[in-house]
Amino acid sequence: MDNSKNKIKKLAVFCASSDGNDPVIFEYAYRIGQKMAERNIGLVYGGSKLGLMGQVAKGVMDHGGKATGVIPDFLKTKEVVHPNLDELITTQDMHQRKLSMNELSDAFIALPGGFGTFEELFEIVTWAQLGLHQKPIGLLNIGGFYDDLLEMLNKMTEKGLLKKDNLEILLVSDNFEDLYDKMLSYEPLPVPKWMNKNQT
Repeated sequence: MDNSKNKIKKLAVFCASSDGNDPVIFEYAYRIGQKMAERNIGLVYGGSKLGLMGQVAKGVMDHGGKATGVIPDFLKTKEVVHPNLDELITTQDMHQRKLSMNELSDAFIALPGGFGTFEELFEIVTWAQLGLHQKPIGLLNIGGFYDDLLEMLNKMTEKGLLKKDNLEILLVSDNFEDLYDKMLSYEPLPVPKWMNKNQT
């Protein structure tokens, strides 16, 4: 009997559009796609054929999984779109891209990446903090990539700038299976009493 609190049919993955220079991270991105397909989890991502994004998509599609790309119109014209997606959704801008990914997905995972990955991750975490969604958010700390970020977040908590409860919105592990289990059993924080969702 499945006692999981959350059902994850579609998972949004945030990660780099570049390959990086760490073969462990590059290869792991492909394996994550494979593991998603084996669990019949559809991929929602930025739509690129390049970098870690392309690796995750390839891992999904090579193993019979479904991939949905969400890309702003100005990037669609630059020949970065993966040609074999099951679905491609074009948005007006970057903000609409994140809104669409949120609407399409049951949960989120961030792999290693740069500014764009950080921006996507922290916006979706902020939305959870504000009670705008209650979906699990995972940080896949491959090879300790996010160790320094986690240290910074803990410092923010120590200095009273980030509530410990809000820090716990972000689920962390260095392997996909463990992180996926955490996401399945995630219990969201209560919606802040001061937040009137109808006004946001």
